[in-house]
Amino acid sequence: MLRFAIFAVLVAAAVADTCIHCICLHESGCKPLGCRMDVGSLSCGYYQIKLPYYEDCGQPGKKSGESTDAAWKRCSDDLNCATTCVQNYYNRYKGGCSTYGFGTCEQMSRLHNGGPAGCRNSGTLGYWNVIKSCCGCS
Repeated sequence: MLRFAIFAVLVAAAVADTCIHCICLHESGCKPLGCRMDVGSLSCGYYQIKLPYYEDCGQPGKKSGESTDAAWKRCSDDLNCATTCVQNYYNRYKGGCSTYGFGTCEQMSRLHNGGPAGCRNSGTLGYWNVIKSCCGCS
């Protein structure tokens, strides 16, 4: 039973790694793009992270005395920092997806695209379909 539990955790981690890579590919070609206007506000870096998203993910990598705006832009263009932000954001809001029966990748994709209510927002389904076709996730 313990072996199965460990296997299940490893499979879930592999799916999350593949999923987050597909999100990165979709958002930026997995390149540090800097910031661009998107739907009326700036989206930055590998995952096209907006400032409120960065604040919600816990502001990883923020240095003492650094403004949140500067930290967000710098973190977004650093793959490790930006990936940490996406993972933190998912971990913060995944509880809101629990009643929908979605797999890990669908939850992560829809939250990334639609914010804290992304799992119940039908507008995130198209985004999920793009990510699903990349990773073959369910």
